[in-house]
Amino acid sequence: MKKTTFKRLISLIAVTLSILIWTAAIEAQTDKSYPIRISEKTRGNVDLATAIIQVAKENLPAVVYIEVTESEEVVNPMLPFQNDPFFQRFFGNPNMPKKFKQEVKGLGSGMIIDPQGHILTNYHVAGGATKIEVTLADGSKYPARLVGGDAKTDLAVIRIEAKERLPYVIFGDSDKMEVGEWVVAIGALRALEKSVTQGIISAKHRRGVSDPTSYQDFLQTDAAINPGNSGGPLMNLYGQVIGVNAAIATESGGFEGIGFTIPSNIAVYVAKALIDHGKVERGWLGVTIRDLTPELAKTVHAETLKGVLLVDVAKGGPAERAGLKKNDVIIAYRGKEVSDTNELRNAVAETPIGTEARITILREGRKEELTARIENQEEATKVLAASVKERLGAEVRSPTAAEAGKYGLNPNQGVVVIRVDAKGPLEEAGFEVGDIILAVNNQTIESMESFVNLVSLLEPKQNISILVLDHRTSNTGRVQVTLR
Repeated sequence: MKKTTFKRLISLIAVTLSILIWTAAIEAQTDKSYPIRISEKTRGNVDLATAIIQVAKENLPAVVYIEVTESEEVVNPMLPFQNDPFFQRFFGNPNMPKKFKQEVKGLGSGMIIDPQGHILTNYHVAGGATKIEVTLADGSKYPARLVGGDAKTDLAVIRIEAKERLPYVIFGDSDKMEVGEWVVAIGALRALEKSVTQGIISAKHRRGVSDPTSYQDFLQTDAAINPGNSGGPLMNLYGQVIGVNAAIATESGGFEGIGFTIPSNIAVYVAKALIDHGKVERGWLGVTIRDLTPELAKTVHAETLKGVLLVDVAKGGPAERAGLKKNDVIIAYRGKEVSDTNELRNAVAETPIGTEARITILREGRKEELTARIENQEEATKVLAASVKERLGAEVRSPTAAEAGKYGLNPNQGVVVIRVDAKGPLEEAGFEVGDIILAVNNQTIESMESFVNLVSLLEPKQNISILVLDHRTSNTGRVQVTLR
């Protein structure tokens, strides 16, 4: 071989290797910067005879089966007999714990969302797990760790470490889904792995399905969703994930034709935040809002029922600093019309912290535009605490570890009353310093933040039911309280 030919061959190999290395680097950088693929495929006609078959073939490899182990506290079944004379005669007077822990098994589904092994599922599947095992479509099993969870949207991201490159799903735009469109659900319903069901989108923007303090905007579907399906994908006929299966409405405990799925646009936003930061940072405007009724619309000179009424504005919050006032009606946020309270609440929550948000309002029938700088919702707790103090006439704090142990509470469960105003709402209802508030309107208090957020959403003068633990007797009961 001539030297010139050999040199050309060596140069060609070098150039080829350089291109391959450069391409691999770009792919790795792309995977790291954009871990979740969103389809840009143009929606066109599909062959209904083969569409579901194609969706299943393309996506079954990326859907996983998840088994979890959780530590659960249960009430001691012998506790009611502790003071029974007959019981004491045979067992003495043992100092029995009110609760004890036991391990419980759970199952669910999930979807691989990138080649690095990130898996999206429900928070209620993996959020409280002490052990997570993932089974892939080929039967291989991997231990998984929790990357982050978000109870407010019922979403969580876990991760497995696999040697081989993993298949993953591609997300579509849930806002483009129409009522009546065909959809496909994939998951491990009732532990039957790799199950595929089909149905249609029955409705959009379903709210009030679960905790009212959560961020809800569900798609409703009649595609069969059963225990084990939770966390699995709901897909359109183009093979794009348009939702994460989350809940069903049922009286029998099984599927009855009403399933709810978290829209992909919310899921992608939350998943990216959990992968990047391990938590979701939400925007805060600092207002208490309610939907318009015909009567309220007349009062504030609104011509339609679209928009939300401000019933309170937090002192020192972004809204007050922007000039928003009680009885203003927000009709648009960042250039998009606002229909109801959930739509505004979700939009504000997804706004990046520090954004200057343009807000269109009606004030006494006149349209005005204001600009508010959106703040972090975690910082809002400090501001809202003052509003809670005013409404309840009391101050509260998180329970200490000693208090939680004494009363058999979970860490951070409930809030402890540390000051009660004379003639305030709690004082008039009989509350004392040391009492512990466990729930408000049947909504469990899981942290100081959840308590402050919940009370801030209530309307002034509203009657509420509070589940309280009496610090003197350790007994619990419900008390009716009227807010200021």
